[in-house]
Amino acid sequence: MSLISNITGMSRSLRVLARLLSYPNAALRADLADMRAAIQSEQAVTRSRQAELFMLMDNIAKGDTLQIEADYVELFDRGHATSLHLFEHVHGDSRDRGPAMIDLTQTYEKAGLFLAEGELPDYLPVVLEYASTQPPQEARAFLGEMTHILNAIFSALQQRNTAYASVIGALIELSGEKAQAVAVVADEALDASWEEPEVFGGCSVKGQGKPDQPQPIHFVKTNAASARASATTAEGASL
Repeated sequence: MSLISNITGMSRSLRVLARLLSYPNAALRADLADMRAAIQSEQAVTRSRQAELFMLMDNIAKGDTLQIEADYVELFDRGHATSLHLFEHVHGDSRDRGPAMIDLTQTYEKAGLFLAEGELPDYLPVVLEYASTQPPQEARAFLGEMTHILNAIFSALQQRNTAYASVIGALIELSGEKAQAVAVVADEALDASWEEPEVFGGCSVKGQGKPDQPQPIHFVKTNAASARASATTAEGASL
């Protein structure tokens, strides 16, 4: 599907950022032109950030495919500090992560959105796709609750001199906050101070979209029982 649609506010920009943080496979490369057009059309991201995002898109489009994919895996799938699984930064491998996963999954379900098989609710691209279905004010508040984690990821990416830092920086700015460097403890649990305030405000359903709102890219419709079974499987795999 085209990323250019009748979505107002910053929804298209959030979807583009979600896609940019996803694995840079052939499907993503095929979407790059639409992604660029969506960012330019919506103008929710500042001009300076747009320029940075377009440089990243150009690199993905024109660079060596195998190297780009390998660099992505090295950056996001190995090590703690740059993980895109948000609850890993808060709960690590503790058993507290499982209940938090269930709560967030229920937040999605109450908005009429269900995870595809194998998707984890705290994966940042999934979180952004959910946020893109919410009215701008609610989406901004939802993202603002995780700014402490995003700034940690942003700082870790900056330390690695990667253009992906611009994606997180743009996301923080869309939440109404300032992207800024914070202390990074690589491959260890983040400082306890980053656990406050509670991530996602306890997964409140305030401001949720109606079930008939447009679905985000990676969400699929299914029955509630199947969705809860998938969430339970994901929880067990994470404990």
